[in-house]
Amino acid sequence: MNQLPIFLNIKDRKCVVVGGGKVAFRKASLLCRAGAKLHVIAESICTELQNLCDVNDAVVERQPVSPEILGKLLKDAVLIIAATDAPSVNEAVSQAATKSGVPVNVVDQPELSSFLMPSIVDRSPVLIAISSGGSSPILTRKLKELNEIMIPARIDKLAELLASYRQRVKDQISDFSQRVLFWEDLIEGDVPELVYAGNEAEAVDRIEQRLKEANSKAGTEKRQGEVYLVGAGPGDPDLLTLRALRLMHKADVVLYDRLVSEEIMRKLRPDAERINVGKERAKHLVEQETINQMLVRLAREGKKVLRLKGGDPFIFGRGGEEIETLSQAGIPFQIVPGITAASGCAAYAGIPLTHRDYSQSVRFLTGHVRDGNVLLDWDLLVKEQQTLVFYMGLSGLNIICQELLAHGMKGSTPCAIIQQGTTRNQKVVVAELSTMSDRAAAEKIKAPTIIIIGEVVRLRDSLSWYKGG
Repeated sequence: MNQLPIFLNIKDRKCVVVGGGKVAFRKASLLCRAGAKLHVIAESICTELQNLCDVNDAVVERQPVSPEILGKLLKDAVLIIAATDAPSVNEAVSQAATKSGVPVNVVDQPELSSFLMPSIVDRSPVLIAISSGGSSPILTRKLKELNEIMIPARIDKLAELLASYRQRVKDQISDFSQRVLFWEDLIEGDVPELVYAGNEAEAVDRIEQRLKEANSKAGTEKRQGEVYLVGAGPGDPDLLTLRALRLMHKADVVLYDRLVSEEIMRKLRPDAERINVGKERAKHLVEQETINQMLVRLAREGKKVLRLKGGDPFIFGRGGEEIETLSQAGIPFQIVPGITAASGCAAYAGIPLTHRDYSQSVRFLTGHVRDGNVLLDWDLLVKEQQTLVFYMGLSGLNIICQELLAHGMKGSTPCAIIQQGTTRNQKVVVAELSTMSDRAAAEKIKAPTIIIIGEVVRLRDSLSWYKGG
C-alpha cells in the first residue's frame, strides 16, 4: 500500500484552488460538495468557476501567484490544489505547501503531490474512493464505472436508516458481540431489499420487530456459532468462489494453513482474529486433533469460525476429519469447495489433465514418504492413457521416479513439476521421467509443488499461456 486512504472532513474549512480553468472548476466543485470554504486564486477565471464561486460565497483573488500570496493563502488552509497549466506555478505551490505542512495535490503530477484525488462513487453518506496511485486514470475510471453499476442506487437511504438506529441499538444491546450479530443479521436479511425497492416504511417495521426480538432474547439465548470450511484454491485470489469471499468477510476468527497465499489473506475481514495452524512436511504447528477441537470450542463460544485451506478441503485437505468432529459435537457448518491444486496448477501450466489422444483418466495421489517409502500400488500407476498427479511429492520425487521406472513406465514419459502454481511466482520444470529427479534438484525446486506425469505434459509447449509475474 503506497498511500494511506483516508476521508477528510473539510466542512466549513478553508480549501484553496490555484487555477481558473475547467480542471480547476472540477476540483473546486468537488470541494464545494464536501462543504469546504472555497478560496480561488488565478489571473483569469472561466465562467463556470465564477458561477460556482458566486453560489458558494467563495473568496476569489484575480492575480498572479507569488511566494507572498502563497504564504497568505496557506494560512489556516486544510489543503491546496494546484490546477494550472504552468509547471513553474504548480511546482511553487507544491514547495510552499510542503514547507507549510499543508496537504497539496498537483493535478496529474503525483510526484509533486502529498495526496491524490481519488475517483469517487458518491452515495452519501456512503462513499467509495478509488485510486491507482496516479499510474492509470483510465483504469481508475473503469473501476468507478463497475462500482457505479454494482452499488444499489438507494444504498444512501439504507445507510441513513441504519444510522438512525445506531444509538438505540447500542443502548438496548449492551454486549458488543451480540450487537455485531444483530447488525449482521439485519443487513443480510430483507431490510436492504425493502429499502432498495422504496418500501422504507416496511423496512422500519422489520427493524422494530428485530429489536423487540433482541430484547426478549437478551440474557436468555447464547449466540449460535458456526464453522465455514472453505477451500481457498491454489493461490491466485481471482480463483476464490463468490461464496468463499462472502464467508471470509463474515468470520470472527480464521484458522488458516500455510498454503493460503498472502493475497488471499488480505481479503479477510480486517478485524478477524487469525490463527496459523499450518502444516509442513515433518512439522505441524498444530496437530490435527487439536485443530478439530479448536473449531468446536470457538464455535461453542458463539463465534463464526472460518477454516481456510489451500486448494479443496476434501482433496488431501483432511476436511472430512474436521467436519466429522463438528457433526459429532452438533456444531453447524458450511462447506465451500475450492479449486484443487491439481486442476488449478495444471490449467495455469497449460497441461490438460485428460485428453482423448493422450489420457482417458487421471489419478490424484499423495507423495508422502513414510519410513523411506512411498506406499502406492505402482502396478496400477504405470498403465498407459492415464495422468498421475502427485500432491506433496517433492520430498519423495526420487522414490516416485524410481518406482515407476522399476514397474515398467518408459523413461521418456514426460513429467512436470509446478512450483507455487497460479501465483506470480509460478515456476514450471518439464523433463523426462528418467531425469526429472536430477532436473528438479538442479532447478532448486521448493515446496509447495504439484507433480504431473503422463503424455498430456507434451501439450504444454503449445498450450502454455500463463506467464506469472
